[in-house]
Amino acid sequence: MGVFDQKEFRDHQEVSFFHDRESGLKAIIAIHHRVNGRAGGGIRMREYADEQEALTDVLRLSRAMTYKMAMAGAEVGGAKTVVLGVDKSEAKLEALGRIIDGFEGRYVAGEDVGVTPEDILIIKRQTRHVIGGPDDTTSPMTALGIYQGMRAAVQQRFRQESLKGMEVAVQGAGNVAWHLMFHLTEAGAKIRIADVDSAALERASTAYDVTVVDPEEILFQDVDILAPCALGGVLNQETIPHIQAQIICGCANNQLATAADDALLQRRGLLYVPDYVVNAGGVIVGTGVLAGAGAAEIQQRVEEIYHTCQRVIEKAVAEDTGTEAAANSLAEAIIRRAPA
Repeated sequence: MGVFDQKEFRDHQEVSFFHDRESGLKAIIAIHHRVNGRAGGGIRMREYADEQEALTDVLRLSRAMTYKMAMAGAEVGGAKTVVLGVDKSEAKLEALGRIIDGFEGRYVAGEDVGVTPEDILIIKRQTRHVIGGPDDTTSPMTALGIYQGMRAAVQQRFRQESLKGMEVAVQGAGNVAWHLMFHLTEAGAKIRIADVDSAALERASTAYDVTVVDPEEILFQDVDILAPCALGGVLNQETIPHIQAQIICGCANNQLATAADDALLQRRGLLYVPDYVVNAGGVIVGTGVLAGAGAAEIQQRVEEIYHTCQRVIEKAVAEDTGTEAAANSLAEAIIRRAPA
């Protein structure tokens, strides 16, 4: 199947395939939409079943980045890199840096799944068009945005400002989830956690008062809030009928398996806070740094995610539609007004 025939191809401006013979690197970079001549999005390294799966992923992720950037108020468009395989080497990372540098600034990259801050340092040897690194993590601000989204959802669903006493099931114990658990603990929430990584679970259990749950059961806990903080596609026709939480709000990208799952959540009466709206803390940090914003200004913009989520939820209620559809409508209006 060709690129233009892919169901996730939605007027993408550039889709480029790369193979570095010496290092063995295979990567795809998709620029969905540029604003002011630039687009931004992370580098994801995964084991894909084949090239078609990787292409589908990069097309969907890059489009989601355009919408995320719009809802975050960033003056750049959306893009993404996927690297086929997780067998890293310095040679591969440096080759990727040279590839990114070849876009001459119209694509700015950052971290995503499978890429560490240390990897970013190696990529930076070959290009200045990448942000992040060990001293520039976006996880704390991403977690703060998730927490603000939870506050907005709790206010709408339960008519209360605080998460005190709320039960939250967190799927995944990675860096963002780690910082999210801090906010939940400070708020007085009760936490259930699951992860396939035993070291991550031990770290969480040592630092926080959490209940460890089987990863196969975490989505279906009888809790107030479900926070998907692992890989995407977990909200689908098989899982949604069995979810008991009233609110779904987490940091994982592409939580909905298909667009139809937004309507399915609505029919079940589950309040889903769209992932690309609530997990925008990372792009707010990245684009803020590029624009020269200070730490206080960046944090204030992340805290505004609370009000953005309120607008999305209110629009969905007023129009009797899913929250993802409501967010898409708001984002598309912003995108149409943005300079190319």
